[in-house]
Amino acid sequence: MEKIKKLKQIIKLHNLDGYIVPKNDEFFSEFVESEKDDLKFISNFSGSYGFAIILTNSNYLLVDGRYTLQAKLESKNFKIIDMYKKTYFKIFKNKKLKIGYCPKLFTSLTLKRIFSKTSLNTIPIEENFIDKIRTKKISKKPKKIFSLSDKVAGQSPKKKIEILIKNLKKKKLDFMFISAPENVAWLLNLRGFDSLYSPQVNCHAILSQSGEISLFIDRRKVERAIRKKLNFVKIIDIKYLSSFLGILNKINISVDVASCSQFYLDILKKNNNIFYKKDLIYLLKAKKNKTEINNMKKAHIEDGLALTRFIFWIKENFNKKKITEISAQEKIYKLRKKNKNFKFLSFPTISSTGSNGAIIHYRASKKTNQVLKKGKLYLIDSGGQYFYGTTDVTRTLSLQNNNKRIKDIYTRVLKGHIAVANYRINKKTTGSEIDRCARRYLNAFNLDYNHGTGHGVGYFYNVHEGPLSISKFSNGNFEKGMVLSNEPGYYEKNKFGIRIENLVAVNENSKNLFFENLTMVPIDKDLINKRLLSKNEIKWLDNYHRNVFLNLKKFMKKQERKKLKIYCSKI
Repeated sequence: MEKIKKLKQIIKLHNLDGYIVPKNDEFFSEFVESEKDDLKFISNFSGSYGFAIILTNSNYLLVDGRYTLQAKLESKNFKIIDMYKKTYFKIFKNKKLKIGYCPKLFTSLTLKRIFSKTSLNTIPIEENFIDKIRTKKISKKPKKIFSLSDKVAGQSPKKKIEILIKNLKKKKLDFMFISAPENVAWLLNLRGFDSLYSPQVNCHAILSQSGEISLFIDRRKVERAIRKKLNFVKIIDIKYLSSFLGILNKINISVDVASCSQFYLDILKKNNNIFYKKDLIYLLKAKKNKTEINNMKKAHIEDGLALTRFIFWIKENFNKKKITEISAQEKIYKLRKKNKNFKFLSFPTISSTGSNGAIIHYRASKKTNQVLKKGKLYLIDSGGQYFYGTTDVTRTLSLQNNNKRIKDIYTRVLKGHIAVANYRINKKTTGSEIDRCARRYLNAFNLDYNHGTGHGVGYFYNVHEGPLSISKFSNGNFEKGMVLSNEPGYYEKNKFGIRIENLVAVNENSKNLFFENLTMVPIDKDLINKRLLSKNEIKWLDNYHRNVFLNLKKFMKKQERKKLKIYCSKI
C-alpha cells in the first residue's frame, strides 16, 4: 500500500485524478524484465497482460478472462475487472476524470481500446511516475546481439528488404517505420537477450523506398562482426531516434499503431503524412519458409524427448516420493537443459495440480505450491527456445484419477483438439470458424473455456506471435508455413484444470491446406473415455501416437523405448 500512496501523491501534485500503469515496457515485449515490470511493482499482479488504473480514491486492475482468478489472489488492494466484459465501460462511463499516462508505454490503439467508450480524459506525461517511486534501480551491462546465418534463417536480409521496398513503391510511400522489435529482428536475422523468454533485440528501424535502412539500438550491444555483416545498414544509437524522427519533413511514412508508441507517433505527426498500415512483416514472418519449418520439427523432437521422459518420471514417482508443482517444473527444466541446443524457456512454466489447475496462467510459488497426490490431475504447460525453434506444449496427466465426469470432460477437450487438427482448411477459412469447431463438444454440455484455442508461434523468437490466431474474434486466413497452437481446455474453479496443446504447421497438398502436427509428446490415455470417441478420432489418436513413437524411439535407450511403446500403443 505504501507504493500506491506515493503514486497517489504524485498524481495529486500533477493535478490529475488518476494514472494508468501498463504491463509492458517501451518495446511492448510480452515478457518484461522485473525491473521494468511497472504493473507487478504497483499491484503484485504477475500475469502477462493487464493495466492498473489508480484513482485518488480507488484502484482498478483490468485483465482478460485468463487472469481474473489469478488477479483476485495476487492483487488484494484492487477491484478486478474483466476488460472484455461490458461492465468495464459502465464503471468509467460518466467519470470525467483526468488520467495521466506515459506516452512511451502506450500505443494509440491501446489507448483507444481502453478509453474510447469512457468519459475519461487521457493526459500524456512524458515522465514515468512509477520510475519516480522505485527505490531499487538496477543497471545491467547490455548483452551482445547475434545474427542467424542465411542458411539457418532460410532467407537473407537483403532478399527480405527487397520485398518491403516493392511494397513501399506500390503504396507510394517514402519510408516505413518498423517499430516492433520482433519485426526488425526478422528482417535483419538478428537475435539477442533482451527478454527472459525470447531472444529479443530491443530496437527499431526505418526503411526508405531507396533501400536505405537505419537500425536504432544500444550500440554497445553490436560487435564489430555484426557491423561488418550488416555493412548495408546504418547503425545508430537508440537515444537519437526521437531526434531523427523529428528531422523527417513532408514525407509519406507508414506507421503500425499496434506497435508504435504514442510518443513516436506524435513526433512523426507534426511534419509528415502518416499512413496507418499494419506492418507487412507480421504476415511475412508468420509464413515460415521450408528451412524454418524443418528446424522447428527438429526442435520439437528434441523437446518431445525431454517432455516424454518427464511424463515417465511423474507417472512412476508421484506415489513414491513427494513431488510438488515447483519440484516438477524444476525437473522438466533440468531435462531440457541436457540438450545442447536448448537455450532457455519460451515462457514461464505452468506447473499445476488440483485447484491450481483452474488458474489458466498459474505460476507456482512457495505460498501456493501443492503436492501431486493420487486422485488429482497434473497440468504442465511449458516450452523451450532451441537453436533453432520455439516450442509450447501442454499435457494434462492423470494421477490415478478415476472420476467419470473428469474423464468425460477431458475426452471432450480431446475431441475438440482432434477437430482442430483434422480441420479441412481452405483459403477462406478463418480462425473463428475453427475455434467454434474446437468448443462444440464442450458447448453441447454448456461447458466452455475462457481463452483462445490457438495463437501464432515464432521461429526461435516469441512464443506468442501475430497476426493470426484461432479464437472467437479471429477473422484472418491461413497460409502455408504458419505455425499455431491447438489448445482447447476446461477449468473448474477451486477444483481442476484440463488443457491439451500441440503446435501445428499449415501445410499444403495438391488439393488443400492442412494442419501438420509438430509436437512429439504422448497424450495421456488414462483420462480418455473411449466410448465418447468416434472411429475417426480413435484413428487420429493412434496415428498421432505411432508418429510420436517413430520420431522418438531412435533417441531413447532400451528401457525408455519399452515405456514409449506402452504410452504410444493403440487405445
